[in-house]
Amino acid sequence: MNSTMTRRRMIGRLAAWMPLFSTLPTLLGAEKAGRKRLGICGYSYNLHWQAARDGHPKARFKDPLEFLEYCHKLGAGGAQVGIGSRDAAYTARLRARAEALGMYLEGELGLPKEESDVPRFEADIRAAGEAGAEVVRTAMLGGRRYETFDSAEAYRRFAKSSWQSLTLAEPVLKRHRLRLAIENHKDRRVPELLDLLKRISSEYVGVCVDTGNNIALLEDPMKVVEALAPFAFSTHLKDMAVQEYDEGFLLSEVPLGDGFLDLKKMVDVLREANPKVQFNLEMITRDPLKIPCLTAKYWATMEDATALQVVGALNMVRRNAAKKPLPHTTGLDLEEQLALEDRNVTSSLAYAREHLEL
Repeated sequence: MNSTMTRRRMIGRLAAWMPLFSTLPTLLGAEKAGRKRLGICGYSYNLHWQAARDGHPKARFKDPLEFLEYCHKLGAGGAQVGIGSRDAAYTARLRARAEALGMYLEGELGLPKEESDVPRFEADIRAAGEAGAEVVRTAMLGGRRYETFDSAEAYRRFAKSSWQSLTLAEPVLKRHRLRLAIENHKDRRVPELLDLLKRISSEYVGVCVDTGNNIALLEDPMKVVEALAPFAFSTHLKDMAVQEYDEGFLLSEVPLGDGFLDLKKMVDVLREANPKVQFNLEMITRDPLKIPCLTAKYWATMEDATALQVVGALNMVRRNAAKKPLPHTTGLDLEEQLALEDRNVTSSLAYAREHLEL
């Protein structure tokens, strides 16, 4: 009697638990699906954007909304893209579509160059906020420090003007409660960028941490990430490959996992510093960049750099030199370039899913 009752009770309890067992795979899948997914930065598709501007029929998108749709098609978690001063109807559609797709959106814009440029900047900020962005990325220098400036004085003038731009932008950011992520864009070395953040001392100004750019300024990429992580509002996640050449070294973005960066550790450092930070792929398909660190012009603006840093950078290059030729787009026709750009992005997304929990 007692054993019969025990069996009946057990059967009853199992019957009650069956609905929960049946939903466990779904619940576990939902938890996995709810993890951050790697987004795509607009610069990962420079060749496609140029094709769109030229009216080429192979261009897959021509505006932020179409770019968002394309990123979703690839399985990305979001997009970082220039929105511009769009009207309210467009930004409402963009926001609604991002929300419907379960994707995040980050803006991309330029700082005001002078007082008369503030209204344009505010219009861009307003549009980004209406589209649902909480972060906008910017760069203070469009080019590269060692290519743009011929003297320390020229660089100091840039540093002064970019600081003025930031002081014009900060009140606008505060008014719209939108955060600005300044990319480490081959312009300021880490101590210089940290000094800028300390001077502005604003909850609305932080960093878009690029995992590879400061190699061009002879800084260790892991140390750069560790130093900037506490200020990270956003990221440009990339992998890098290097080789020597007669005036220094060559530097190339390569698909995630094909370079020498410790991406897993970098992602972990950034996640720990800011669990809400979004990871945006920046896989730029182009010829290798020349880092001419053995020339006089390279050093013209690097007053605080030392010979030890050159030695350290070149030793890093030699230790991690790519065994095969670095990728090139020169010699490829446009359709081949567009196909290569797509392959580089999709390969990186697959690596991020499999190895970085993104």
